[in-house]
Amino acid sequence: MSDVPARRIVVWCPDWPVVAAARAAELEPLVPAAVFAANRVVACSATARDSGVRRGMRRREAQGRCPELVVCEHDPARDVRLFEPVVVAVEELVPGVEVVRPGLVAVPARGPARYFGGEEAAAEKLVDEIDAQTGVECRIGVADGLFTAILAARHARHVEPGGSGDFLAPLPVEEIEQLADRLGPKQAAEQPELVDLLRRLGIRTLGEFAALGSADVATRFGQAALLAHRAAGGQEERPVKRRRPPPGLVVTEELDPPVDRVDRAAFVAKALADELHAKLGDLGLACTRLGISARTENGEELHRVWRCAEPLTPAATADRVRWQLDGWLNGRKREGRPTSGLGELSLRPEEVVGAGGLQLDLLSSATGEAAARAGRAFARVQGMLGPEAVLTGVLGGGRDPRDQVRFVPWGDERRAALPAGPPWPGRIPAPSPTVVPGEPWPARVLDESGEPVWITGRMGLSAAPHRVEVGGGRSRAVAGWAGPWPVAERWWVDLLAGGSGQTAPESQVPPRAQVRLQVVLTPDGLEDSGEESDEVALLLVHERGDWWVQGAYR
Repeated sequence: MSDVPARRIVVWCPDWPVVAAARAAELEPLVPAAVFAANRVVACSATARDSGVRRGMRRREAQGRCPELVVCEHDPARDVRLFEPVVVAVEELVPGVEVVRPGLVAVPARGPARYFGGEEAAAEKLVDEIDAQTGVECRIGVADGLFTAILAARHARHVEPGGSGDFLAPLPVEEIEQLADRLGPKQAAEQPELVDLLRRLGIRTLGEFAALGSADVATRFGQAALLAHRAAGGQEERPVKRRRPPPGLVVTEELDPPVDRVDRAAFVAKALADELHAKLGDLGLACTRLGISARTENGEELHRVWRCAEPLTPAATADRVRWQLDGWLNGRKREGRPTSGLGELSLRPEEVVGAGGLQLDLLSSATGEAAARAGRAFARVQGMLGPEAVLTGVLGGGRDPRDQVRFVPWGDERRAALPAGPPWPGRIPAPSPTVVPGEPWPARVLDESGEPVWITGRMGLSAAPHRVEVGGGRSRAVAGWAGPWPVAERWWVDLLAGGSGQTAPESQVPPRAQVRLQVVLTPDGLEDSGEESDEVALLLVHERGDWWVQGAYR
């Protein structure tokens, strides 16, 4: 099969999350605004960028640079709902519309080019149609393959067939971050790190990256970088191995009474997503293009295709169905909203791949027969080795990493030791330690002169940490450290028990005072020990007069 990418026309609406938020809030076009998720900028308007606001910036810094900045929360359902009229406008001219994400759609180029007399003529027609129906600013790109077409849209370019390499070569290597829309969450999170590493290696453009050997890239950088390497060379992100789904994979639900509210339809969507993935799992398949269809009481037929390069999980499928239903049911009538409630909802995998590309969580994401088989296997192990032989971790609240995870036997109620909902002042911020020993490891923290570091009366350090010794082994030098952070828990127990002669309800749990410290250790002193020589970060705690290793970051 040829590896030449198919021609694509991509419609891109710049800064769509902030455009949708501004439209929902009825803001004036020139008002600086930004959309935030997890306290960081997801998208910002052009006027906000002129004031120095950038994507990824923290809220406090963004508001410091632009005091009049309007803060909007990230809402994927709102983005889909307000983007639906744009999709409808494209669909009226070109069939086969695929939604990559809100603000970005792709269509095959061959049909529109033949009908309108060329690819550039089709692009101009799409711009005029979208402007006339929605008033939304958009850019059009035409190129071989989806990734190249997305970049062509960002630069408002028409790339001639076979010209992807010449177009991509001078672009900065940061452009591979545009692959985030085409990757799973884990691989998408690796793209900024890959860009930073490439720049430190002196690779500044996509052409320089594409010139590297694919075997060298796969060996040195990993799978996510190999996908980016193929895209940088103008190829499909992965070799074409997709298949047409076998018949019988459509899942349909009759809605009686008809549904006209998103929250009610979302329950049906989740059940359909689980049913669809159970069928796919039994066949060893996973879905990369999802067709969502609905039929109304009045006989209206609604259909939309969502594209995702990575196989969809049941949760991701349910999210896309919910977003699409929100776009249909809460949109404006003149822009495609159905005139009656939905009487039928169907999901169809338009394109499938082998399920080897999809790694589901064994306990929470398995569906259908796979979940039943896992449960039977765990029960059999418990029958042979006892109930405590199979444990599952339950994440809860607490300030101490040891308090946050509780292990319960398989089959018992998965209840956290402490509720996660209340705030926990003094909790170590993310990321959490990757290794938390069952019992803390003893440690010694030494200053530059080799003397132990101790805690002062004001809960500070007596000297800067210079070396750390764990478990009586060789010490390692401290490359960097943060803290100390004192925490005093249940301090009122002694006051109530000793000060007034009363016994506190929590008197069976003694008070606890800790001082925590994060250190990064260099690999020196380990050459002859046979241990790993990479840098390691430790979470240290000073408790009961000694230092302990409470967790490790790797």
